[in-house]
Amino acid sequence: MSATLAIREAGHIIVVDVTGRITIGDASNALHDQLHELVASGHTKIVLNLSGVIFMDSAGIGELVSGYVTVSHKQGRLKLCALTKRIRDLLQVTRLYSVLDIYEFEEDALSSF
Repeated sequence: MSATLAIREAGHIIVVDVTGRITIGDASNALHDQLHELVASGHTKIVLNLSGVIFMDSAGIGELVSGYVTVSHKQGRLKLCALTKRIRDLLQVTRLYSVLDIYEFEEDALSSF
C-alpha cells in the first residue's frame, strides 16, 4: 500500500491528509511533488496530517525535511500533526521531533499560524 494524499483548505491554510506508507519510490516522490506544487502556486502555510501514515522509511523522513526546507525558503511554515506513535517515535529517534513543528491535534496546528 502506497501513500495517498488528499488536499483540502482550512481558511488560508492548506491541509494535506497523508495515509498509507511513505517509502522510497512513488510514495515519497508524490509527497515531494505535492509540496513543491503547493509552494510553486503560492501556498506557504501547510499542515501535513499524518494520522493515517502506518510506516515511513528514510526516504519519507528525507521528504519531510526537504518539504520543511522548501517551504521555509519561501518564508512559509510546514507543520505536522496527528502523528501515530510509530512515526512520533521515529522522529524522536532521529531527533527531528525538536526541529520540525509538530502538533498533537490538527486544530492546534491550524491555530498556531
